Amino acid sequence: MRIGLAQTRFPQSLAEGFEIVKRAIVEAKQQQCDVICFPESILPGLRGVGYAVEAYDHEAQRAAVHEIRAVAEQSSIAVILPAEWEDETGLHIVAFFISEQGEIQGYQTKNQIDPDEDQFGYVPGTNRQLFQVKGVPIGITICHEGWRYPETVRWAAQQGARIVFHPQFTGQVKNPEFYRAAMVCRSMENTIYFASVNYALENQGCTTTLISPTGERLASMPDNTEGLLVWDIDPEQAHGLLAKRFQPDLF
Repeated sequence: MRIGLAQTRFPQSLAEGFEIVKRAIVEAKQQQCDVICFPESILPGLRGVGYAVEAYDHEAQRAAVHEIRAVAEQSSIAVILPAEWEDETGLHIVAFFISEQGEIQGYQTKNQIDPDEDQFGYVPGTNRQLFQVKGVPIGITICHEGWRYPETVRWAAQQGARIVFHPQFTGQVKNPEFYRAAMVCRSMENTIYFASVNYALENQGCTTTLISPTGERLASMPDNTEGLLVWDIDPEQAHGLLAKRFQPDLF
């Protein structure tokens, strides 16, 4: 399975975010990717990290997601599209999963909200789910929960995910080694692939990176560089042995 991890610049608006996503999907098509993943909340941008982000507009957001669905269908590529999304329970941070046929098959909510994000009134999600790319089960964990709540990745691996995608934002931090090591832990403790997707930022604490089921850093993007990381993974290597051996009754 060929994956594309899009390390993009931070969008200055919802409209720019849409154009960034659309161009990256076209590039992924040219490189024959089966799935592409974007950084956290690329539509309209992540709040509280030092950038101006426009007020949430549900109709504009809905229209942008609908248009990206059409681009995915035209390109025959599955898309993991992180965004803000409001439903009957409130405003969430989510990652839509759009199939290669352009069908929105659902979204994974961010269920563990960073305390710094409480000021924006986000409602934590309550469910987790898997999706499939060409018959391969995949999971999604969003930024903070993937770093500090390894259970979110363990759950996906126990349900059969061969790879977990991790849309995130990590800028300048005091302990970048924590983030780099956490990626390796998420893969090795579950024996699956872990694909972490950050923005292209100055002094970013970690870059977009793919980790193998044995903890090897297979590929990563340079700092502050826009681009598409493309890699062929072998789902059979991600057998999830350690996740399957976990005995929750002991804890």
